[in-house]
Amino acid sequence: MFQRTIKKSVEVVGIGLHKGESIRLKIEPLDSDSGIIFYRRDLGTTIKLSTDSVVDTKMATVIGNDKGYISTIEHFLSAVYAYGIDNMRVVIEGNEMPIMDGSAGSFCLLLDEAGIAKQTSPKKVLKISKSIEVRDGDKFVRFEPSETPLFDFAIDFKHPAIGKQSYKFNFTKEAFKSEIARARTFGFARDIQYLQSINLALGASLDNAIGLDEHTILNPEGLRYPDEFVRHKILDAMGDMMVTGYNIIGRYSSFAGSHSLNHQLTKKIFADSSNYEIVSLQNIADSKIFESAYSYTLGIRH
Repeated sequence: MFQRTIKKSVEVVGIGLHKGESIRLKIEPLDSDSGIIFYRRDLGTTIKLSTDSVVDTKMATVIGNDKGYISTIEHFLSAVYAYGIDNMRVVIEGNEMPIMDGSAGSFCLLLDEAGIAKQTSPKKVLKISKSIEVRDGDKFVRFEPSETPLFDFAIDFKHPAIGKQSYKFNFTKEAFKSEIARARTFGFARDIQYLQSINLALGASLDNAIGLDEHTILNPEGLRYPDEFVRHKILDAMGDMMVTGYNIIGRYSSFAGSHSLNHQLTKKIFADSSNYEIVSLQNIADSKIFESAYSYTLGIRH
């Protein structure tokens, strides 16, 4: 199996969730072994995607350096993860990714328009070698060794429209597009009002999020999935894991996980080299593990 980039540059314009400003996003192909590179065109600064580039996780995953930052990258990165993109330049004019409709669906369409190009260098993946966990009270995020990539998430919100939800997602690209990609972010009206009073969430609306009051869902069209809330949590987790720069072979599980816990988990993975192995898929035909995990999931046949 080989590394992947996109066939051509494409761009889109959308609204930023927090500042409510128009944001131009362009994605461009890059050579093998370049990784995912973010570029703030308005500031002339480059931010390479890595766990060390994360500067904030309070309300979204934010990467940056001493010259600037880019917020809310997780929805876009979940699509990048699902499509198996290894090398790409992401050009942004603004300090956050466009929110689009609050899901990863629009980013999947963007990648479909760009097309996927197979490169000449072998793909590398991160294989989890032993159980790694981060906890905060009863909340936790965990990775365990597994022969296939799997995301298992549970939530419990004291709200009549959410309550307890759980979802186990056996990762494939097509399953991501049908089961996860269209799940939208969500927020509570009381929180939005406060955030807007401090000049945050200025771009939030029922067009790009599920809104809830104290009792019900405010969106006239309702939900896209009956358990859309927990599915979006899986979407977020996939994007947060892509910050490592790799697709991951392992079982991710969580109860009430967050961007902060996800970031702590990725940092903990790299803190001990016995936690993981970076595996080249050059000889994937000789490995049933990787054949089942990625030849099928990424739609490649050998």
